[in-house]
Amino acid sequence: MSKIGKLPVKYDIPVQVSEEHSVVSVTGPKGNLKFQLPKEIKVAIGNGQIIVSRKDDSDRSKAMHGLSRTLIFNMIEGVTKGFEKTLELSGVGFRASVVGSQLTLIVGYSHPVEIEAPEGIGFKVAENKITVSGFDKALVGEIASKIRKVRPAEPYKAKGIKYEGEIIRRKAGKAGKAAA
Repeated sequence: MSKIGKLPVKYDIPVQVSEEHSVVSVTGPKGNLKFQLPKEIKVAIGNGQIIVSRKDDSDRSKAMHGLSRTLIFNMIEGVTKGFEKTLELSGVGFRASVVGSQLTLIVGYSHPVEIEAPEGIGFKVAENKITVSGFDKALVGEIASKIRKVRPAEPYKAKGIKYEGEIIRRKAGKAGKAAA
């Protein structure tokens, strides 16, 4: 049995969880999320916890067991605490600003790059850091990835956009001038 899948998912009072026609709905203070259960998985909701189990021992149901439990856990954590990813902006003249729900990046192109925040996502900019926050973990990661793809950090001077804590492997520049 899956080590992660057999653990119960516990939740508190402000969170409401329901399951109807193989769709798990989680409602909390930050928002509402839904998840379509795979046909091999079933859930039991009660007493402030959710128990995820599989219907048989096929390879697919074993694979979906831990995944489904983790996705439900992330939904509960998202509607209570929320998620955020931080990106760092480095380079001469590189700037970011937020106007309403729109992030504007000036990262060395001939034009500013504008990214509109989907519903449930918020942007914050402080100094050279961009914070993407929201209650859906997958959507937060997707938007952060989209921002990073605008100008990924290059390996020579590490100029560009990178995740906070990401290590950029640096390359040596041209060595021909140093030897001559």
